[in-house]
Amino acid sequence: MSRAALPPATPMARQILDHRSLLQRARTLPGEARVALALLGIMTVAALAAVGYLVIAGTLDGRWYDIRDLGNGTSHLVYWMERQGWHPAIPYLTTGLLGGLGILSLVGGWLVIGSWVERRLLAKFQIRQGPNRNGPFGLLQPIADALKLIQKEALIPIGADRLLYYLPPVLIFIPAMLGWAPVPWAARMSYVDMNVGVVYAIAISSLGVLAVFLAGWSSNNHYALLGAMRTVAMMVSYEIPISMTLLSVVVLTGSLQLSQIVAWQQQYHVWLIIVLPLAAFTFLFASTAEINRTPNDIGEAESEIVAGFHTEYSGMKAGLFLAVELGNAILVGAMMATFFLGGYTLFGLETWIPGYLILATKIGAVYFVFVWLRGTLPRFRLDQLMGFAWKFLIPLAIVQLLVVAVEALVIEQSGLPGVATVSGAILVNALLTFFGVRAWANAIGYRPEAGASTPILTTAVGGLRAAARLQAVP
Repeated sequence: MSRAALPPATPMARQILDHRSLLQRARTLPGEARVALALLGIMTVAALAAVGYLVIAGTLDGRWYDIRDLGNGTSHLVYWMERQGWHPAIPYLTTGLLGGLGILSLVGGWLVIGSWVERRLLAKFQIRQGPNRNGPFGLLQPIADALKLIQKEALIPIGADRLLYYLPPVLIFIPAMLGWAPVPWAARMSYVDMNVGVVYAIAISSLGVLAVFLAGWSSNNHYALLGAMRTVAMMVSYEIPISMTLLSVVVLTGSLQLSQIVAWQQQYHVWLIIVLPLAAFTFLFASTAEINRTPNDIGEAESEIVAGFHTEYSGMKAGLFLAVELGNAILVGAMMATFFLGGYTLFGLETWIPGYLILATKIGAVYFVFVWLRGTLPRFRLDQLMGFAWKFLIPLAIVQLLVVAVEALVIEQSGLPGVATVSGAILVNALLTFFGVRAWANAIGYRPEAGASTPILTTAVGGLRAAARLQAVP
C-alpha cells in the first residue's frame, strides 16, 4: 500500500506520534545539554532532600521564609513595623492589602483560565477536542472570548431602569469576593479568622440573589423577570437545607470558626464527609442550586426562557455574569473542602506540603465534580427542583440535625476515647443515610423499581423499530 493510500491518523494516534517525536528529540540532544539536564535533576533532588531535613529538624518552623504557611511572613512583617514604631493603622492596612491582593489574584486568575479548563473537561466527557485553535492547546481562547465580548455593542432595552440595569454585573461580584474572607489556607493564613465564620458564609451567599433580581426586574423583559423570580424561589428554598447542614457541622465540632472546624477534623483524623455523608451531599447539591450550575441552572435555562435573568445583557456585561459562575464554583469548592474534606490538612502531610496547595487540590477535585455533573445530568424541571428541596432535603436535614445533636452530647459527656465515639457516629450516620433516605423516599411515593417503563420514543416512534421500518421501505 502506498503512503498516499494510508488512512489519516486519528487524534489519539497523532498524540502518540507527537510523544514519540519528543522522546526522539530528547535522545538526539547534544551531550552538553543532557549533562546539564542531569545536573539540574540532581540539584533538584538535593534541594528537596535539604528542605525535608530542615522540616524534620524544625528549623523552618515559624520563620518568615517558611513558605508552608505564608502567614508567617506577614506576621513577621507586622512585628517589624510595630518595633519600628509605625502608626497602628499601617500594619492593619498592609495586611489587608496583601490579603485582598491574594484573593483578587486567585479569583482573577481563575476567571481567565477557568473557562478553558471547563470546556476542555467537558470536551473529554463528550469525546471531542474542545478549544484547541487560539494559542498552544487553545490556552488563548479565553482571551479571544473576552476581546470578542468587549467589541460587541452594549444595548439597553427600551423602558429599562438605566441605573439598576448597570449595577448587577458589578454587584454580583461582591459576594464572590467577600466569601473568601474566612477561608483558612493554612494555620495562620486566612484573611479574617472570625469566630462567626459559618454565619458570615451563609449571609454572604445570600447577597447574590439581590443582583440577579435587579438584573431581571430592571431589564423590562418577561423572560428576564421570570428567570430572576425562579432564582429567588430557588435561593429561598435551598438556603434552608444549606443552613441546616452547616448547623449540623457546627453542633458536632462545637465552633462557628472555620479554622476550628478544620482543627476538629485534624484532631480526630477524619473528614466530616465520612462522619456526615448526608450533610455533605445536601451541601454539595444545594450549592449547585445556589450558584446556578447544571443540573440546577433553572435561572438561566436557555431551552425555556432564552438566557433567563441576563437575557437583555450583551457584550461584556453578559460576559461578567458568565464569569462569576466560575468564581462562585471555586468558592463553593473551598467551602466544601473546608467543611467536609479537612481543609488545608491531609493527615499530617501539611507539615511537608504547603497547606494552600492541599486546599487548592481539594478545590480542584470539587470543581471536577461540578463539571462531571454538568456533562452527565440534564437540567431538572422547576417543580422537580423545588419539590426535592421541600419534600426531601429539608426533612432529612432536620432529622440529621437532631441525630448530630445527640452524637455531639455523647462525644462531649461520655468520657470515652474520641476514636470510639467518632467511629460510633460514623456508623449511625451511615445507617441513617442508607436506610433513612430510602425509607423517606418510599414514604413520599418515590418507587423507581415499580415505575420502570420503556421509553415510547425508542419503541413506537424511533429507535430499532423505526430503523427496521425504514429498511423495509423499497
